[in-house]
Amino acid sequence: MPSNNKILIITYYWPPCGGAGVQRWLKFSKYLPEFGWEPFVLTADPAYTEFPAIDNSLEDDIHPSVKVYKTKAVNYFRMGLRKKAEKGDAGSQPTVNDVKSRLARFIRGNFFIPDPRKGWNKYAFNKALEIIQKEGISILASTGPPHSTHLIALKLKKKYPWLKWVSDFRDPWTDIYYYKYFYGTLPARIIDKKYEKEVVRISDKILTIGEGMKSLIASKYKDSEDKIIVITNGYDEADFLNLRTEKRRSNNLIITYVGSISDLYPAE
Repeated sequence: MPSNNKILIITYYWPPCGGAGVQRWLKFSKYLPEFGWEPFVLTADPAYTEFPAIDNSLEDDIHPSVKVYKTKAVNYFRMGLRKKAEKGDAGSQPTVNDVKSRLARFIRGNFFIPDPRKGWNKYAFNKALEIIQKEGISILASTGPPHSTHLIALKLKKKYPWLKWVSDFRDPWTDIYYYKYFYGTLPARIIDKKYEKEVVRISDKILTIGEGMKSLIASKYKDSEDKIIVITNGYDEADFLNLRTEKRRSNNLIITYVGSISDLYPAE
């Protein structure tokens, strides 16, 4: 029988990938063992992927007890989608408007639903089946973007209904600020929203990073509010130990924004 404290974390972003997307579940997995959980991680092999940033220092945060499984993936970005369509994940800024860029974004928005990272799904699903049986997994956690990662967990949940599934929305799916810049046709948008709805409906629990995200999901899917839990992004105190600080006397008020920002944001 599966152990009730073993959790399989399905995440495309994992060290040596850098940037904001990787750190949420990297840090969760670092501290989960202190609370009696046994995390396992399923991710894409860097040799078969293309990351927005590289940060080898994050590998120091991988808990020694966490077993990490890596698989092959099809890298559709090698077709030029990243260069012309601009990443297509949170933080991307699809503002280049030459003909080739618009065409690349149209292809991305209509033929790579929900995103080009779906080239990992087949390999990840097959490996997850092996891990679930071998390790006695009882809980799944999927994190997006890329939201194609949730479809891996969705397929696993359908195969093994007894699994408890937690889907983590770090950013909106079909409501992300740059969504319209992929020029999705009506059929493409219908398919994408169907995926989103099914993930929300079948997930046992949904995590979001803030009350705004919770309200957004709950307003679209009326029966989901009771299973949405907000766990905000925070910081790891261990990252700030032994740092030298300098106190400055100033009457100025300093406000720091920590996150991605785009010229597409309605920041008025």
